Formats: sequence, C-alpha cells, structure tokens
Amino acid sequence: MKSRFDLHARDYLSTSEGKRLFNEKHFAESASRYDFATRALSLGQDAGWKKKLVAALPDKRAPVCIDIACGTGDVTFRLADRYGKGEFIGMDLTQEMIDIANQRNQNESVRFECADMCQLPVEDSSVDILTGSYAIRNAPELAAALAEFRRVVKPGGTLAFLDFSKEETPLRQAFQYHLLRFWGGLWGLLLHGNIEVHGYISKSLQGFPTPPALEEAFRTAGFEIGVSRTLFGGMMRLYVLRA
Repeated sequence: MKSRFDLHARDYLSTSEGKRLFNEKHFAESASRYDFATRALSLGQDAGWKKKLVAALPDKRAPVCIDIACGTGDVTFRLADRYGKGEFIGMDLTQEMIDIANQRNQNESVRFECADMCQLPVEDSSVDILTGSYAIRNAPELAAALAEFRRVVKPGGTLAFLDFSKEETPLRQAFQYHLLRFWGGLWGLLLHGNIEVHGYISKSLQGFPTPPALEEAFRTAGFEIGVSRTLFGGMMRLYVLRA
C-alpha cells in the first residue's frame, strides 16, 4: 500500500500556514479510514469520550450548534440526537471528511460545510453551543481560533472540547511523545502505509500547551472554565467552557 500523503509533520507544524496545509492534506488522506482509526487509536474508547462530551452540555431548547473539525460527523449527529430541534452545523477543513459526513446524514436539521476554524462563516454572537473533538490541538493558530470562537458564541453560550492532554514535565512529555509516535505511527502504517498519518499526533502535542497554560489561554480569550476532566488515565481531557 502506498500513501498519497508525502508530507512530514516536522516540516510544517511550526507555522500557522504550514500547519493548516499539513492538516488539510493529512485529513484528506485519512478520511476514508478515519472512523476505524479513531476507534483503534483510542482502544475503543473514542465513542464513550464523545458521549461524555455531549452529555456534559447544558439543556437547551432548539440551540444553534457548531461542531468544528467535525470529521465524518459523529459528534454533530450526537448533538442533533441530544437536542432534537435546533440547527446543527458540522465544519471541517477537509472536503473529503465533509463528503463522508454528507453521505451519512439523514437529518434535515444537520448540515456540513468546509471551513477553517480560524475563519468561521458564522455571524457574531449567533451560536449557542460550539464543540470540537481533537480540534483545538490542530488549530493553525490557537489564539486566533479562540478569538474566533469568542466572536461567534453568544454571551452565556457553551463550548466543549475533547483533546489530548499534554504532560507537564519534560520526562513525562518525552515518554508521551515516543508512546504516541509508536502507536499513531503503527496505525498510520497499517491503514495507509505511512507512519506520518496518525504518527503526527506526537509532533502536534509538542507545540500544544500543557493543561494549566491551555486553561490560561481559555481565560485570556474570555471564557470561564466549568469542567476540566481527565480521561484515559490522564492522556485525554474534556473541557466545558462558558462564554
């Protein structure tokens, strides 16, 4: 099996434009097997984590929900199941992911479109709930993405994010890096013939803030932290914020 993807994370993730390009190409390559990969990489825990994310959201009547970096739409569909009535929009940088989400979609209240999370095609203060799974770590520029979320979410609105949790000490960071490089690289090799597909996760964490720094970034952007909960032995973390 030969991968169509030939970029190396080390050459792209240090700049916002490089990171945007890398993620666009990477997720285009991984889209066809993405759902299987997330189950395999998480040892079958992915669906349970996303269920916890949606369950942690407040009760709302007919909310406008945006699911950023929606992938094939699993959280977007969960939002529609949770709230029933409302508007549910999944947005992803990669058309290949949007195509799969559209193929799966049987709900008239749900729609999908391509969008960069730093430039959302959404009016100011128009969103009740914004979610993202494995999303903010992949933001081309985290501060710009958080500012954009603050722009579109209504005052008093809710944001919820699920992502990897970066270890705080250099020794534990090194262990986490090598563990994820091996595990992600293995599944990249098995599914795509290329360790950079999914193996990039370890490199993406190097530029991602530790939980205390990330929480400070949330506050600086104007959000109040309601939930900061570790999952999977501390490897993952769920955040629920209030605008």
